[in-house]
Amino acid sequence: MNRKKLLALNTSSSLIFQLTTIICGFIVPRLILQTYGSEVNGLVNSITQFLAIIAFLELGVGAVIQSSLYKPLAEKNDEEISKIVVSGQKFFSRLATILLVYVVILMGIYPLIAKTNFGFLYTATMILVISISSFAQYYFGIVNSLLITANQRGYFSFNIQTVTLILNTIACFTLIKLGASIHIVKLTTSLIYLFRPILLSLYVKKNYKIDWNIKYSSEPIKQKWNGIAQHVASVILDGTDNIVLTIFMGLEAVSIYSVYNLVVSGVKKLLLSMTNGIQSLMGEMLAKEEVDKLRKFFGWVEWSIHTGTIFIFAVTSVLIVPFVEVYTAGINDANYTQPIFAFLIVAANAGHCLRLPYNLMILAGGHYKQTQSNYVVASILNIVFSILLVKFWGLVGVAIGTLIAMIYQTIWMAIYDSKNFIKWPIKNFVKQFLIDLITAILIILIGKIISINDITWSGWILYAIKVSLIAVVFILLINYIFYRPYIIKIFDKIKR
Repeated sequence: MNRKKLLALNTSSSLIFQLTTIICGFIVPRLILQTYGSEVNGLVNSITQFLAIIAFLELGVGAVIQSSLYKPLAEKNDEEISKIVVSGQKFFSRLATILLVYVVILMGIYPLIAKTNFGFLYTATMILVISISSFAQYYFGIVNSLLITANQRGYFSFNIQTVTLILNTIACFTLIKLGASIHIVKLTTSLIYLFRPILLSLYVKKNYKIDWNIKYSSEPIKQKWNGIAQHVASVILDGTDNIVLTIFMGLEAVSIYSVYNLVVSGVKKLLLSMTNGIQSLMGEMLAKEEVDKLRKFFGWVEWSIHTGTIFIFAVTSVLIVPFVEVYTAGINDANYTQPIFAFLIVAANAGHCLRLPYNLMILAGGHYKQTQSNYVVASILNIVFSILLVKFWGLVGVAIGTLIAMIYQTIWMAIYDSKNFIKWPIKNFVKQFLIDLITAILIILIGKIISINDITWSGWILYAIKVSLIAVVFILLINYIFYRPYIIKIFDKIKR
């Protein structure tokens, strides 16, 4: 299968998975809010985020493993592939053991530090049932997924995730309607998700010649510990807000945050799904030293990601508050109408996506050690500003902390790529961001002028269609003026 077909297959399967994630992701939390209330919803989201901290100990090794696999996969070197996979599996098996210890400690400490009205046993058992799928993932799932993705066969993993996600949603819907406890619902989720790593393991055994007994004298994963800063920053940027809110504000605030984050993270994942396969393709081009092809490809990737990000997030910033009002209709135990927070959290996640082309290049090239300082500074900025500002502005404060970190990181990465990688002129970056800013402002202003009249599902859908169509018109007009070759290229592809 050639590169274009693999990229198309990976992108389409990833897109289907993310669309399924968004749809299913709105169904289950809504049922939990309706049936169990905002505090239980906040508890589930808070525990999930605390369990995600164990990913902190992955120390970026996963990303380094994937980068290390590009060259031997391109050369079809089964011996080197086996060494990398076996070394990676040893690391994650140790991490799974640490996870078990961490879960036991969390069961003892979390009920004491969280601002919750639930009993100790109720909270501790909730942690236990949610942690089951995490253990399976680290014990025998991650390395197989990294191998498949590095080999541009990520579509298999995405298809498995799509199926298990649908099964989980059906099971949760049935159990909640039958009156099952939240513990039974979350335990069922964990058991269904156990099938993912099992199927990945079977796929790898069938399609790859991995020698699990291979010996090696030196560490096969180069720069094994140089992905630490990038990974730590990723964990902090994803988890800081929920943890700060749990400690300083309580579970109702976590529930409000989780509903808005449900929207923006779903939108972000939808956009990220369109980039799956790009990093491995860049990695293959670098391994084969196809510099001219890579530079041309990067130009297209940068424009595509920026244009897609502005379209999706500008529209989201207009639609998110009325959507949440409709979504939480009838739920009155917390104030879910938070327009300032909504705008800031959308802007922060847009920043995360705008940095993608530069971050993908850094990861594909394995430039971990060279870029550590950027990730460290971004993490510190997020933690410090979130803790300082949450006391004064609550939800708005943590959103500002994330936004500041994202702005810094995006600018730093663009400058780094410009100077050190493919010599991409910084003027291209400046031009792209100016066009992004102008486009976003116009879409938001027009969206606000139209305004929504009917706060119902049908009213919101009609409003969303109007805003989206206007956004498409503005995107096409502005980009036809400043990026005509790319617009012509898209229409040529549509014609064919």
